Amino acid sequence: MVAAPELISPKSPRVSAARRLGKRNFRGKERLFLAEGPQAVREAAAHGGLVEMFATVEAAERYADIVGEARTAGARVHLADEAVIADISTTVTPQGVVGVCRFLDVPFEDVLAARPKLVAVLAHVRDPGNAGTVLRCADAAGAEAVILTDASVDLYNPKAVRASVGSLFHLPVAVGVPVEQAVAGLKDAGVRLLAADGAGDDDLDDELDKGTMGTPTAWIFGNEAWGLPEETRALADAVVRVPIHGKAESLNLATAAAVCLYASARAQRAPGGCRSVTDS
Repeated sequence: MVAAPELISPKSPRVSAARRLGKRNFRGKERLFLAEGPQAVREAAAHGGLVEMFATVEAAERYADIVGEARTAGARVHLADEAVIADISTTVTPQGVVGVCRFLDVPFEDVLAARPKLVAVLAHVRDPGNAGTVLRCADAAGAEAVILTDASVDLYNPKAVRASVGSLFHLPVAVGVPVEQAVAGLKDAGVRLLAADGAGDDDLDDELDKGTMGTPTAWIFGNEAWGLPEETRALADAVVRVPIHGKAESLNLATAAAVCLYASARAQRAPGGCRSVTDS
């Protein structure tokens, strides 16, 4: 039987401290952010990012395994009234579980030192939902890093964290990197830079047919509304469009990113690719 909630007032100092993390300036000052929902909190506990967990009595009973994982990870666990969870949460319908997590981003130099074979670069991506979804796609495709340039949205925006569905805790992410620095560093590390753009001169199908996509690759994804600026396109080794075989006008950013990342992942795992099926 789970005990009664210990936190019943939104005015509690601990609750107030967590609620402030919904604002970027407080997140940056404390180097902490919110992860909402059982999946995100579970991943945070499993990968060493969880500092504190708030849960309603009902949620603590339902997700007893997450409570146990949180405590094993050394996180403080607080049973809270539903009004407290609603006060901390940034969603309209909270799921009863909110975690406070430490920042996870890594220096760009660490990304390069790992000699990645597949990277997603988010340049000028302003929508947090799209940023989180692309991060999730990169994780699913087996990318080894994600880079958010200094012109992109805050990685720890609650909408971005939710959209990543826990993938934020799975792979290295570098933030605040000028796009020119990101491109130069990746090229020096032997990574081919492909800019994804609906108006690109090169076709993704043609790139696959030519066998050019089995090498270490970084995809640059641009703004949801206006794509990549010309100066960023010019930095890439090629500007590639996803072919539209049907009557759809275009693909949204996250869908296009998934197609591009999976195309690279497949090519890299094919015989002769940088992740050949003969590799150990």
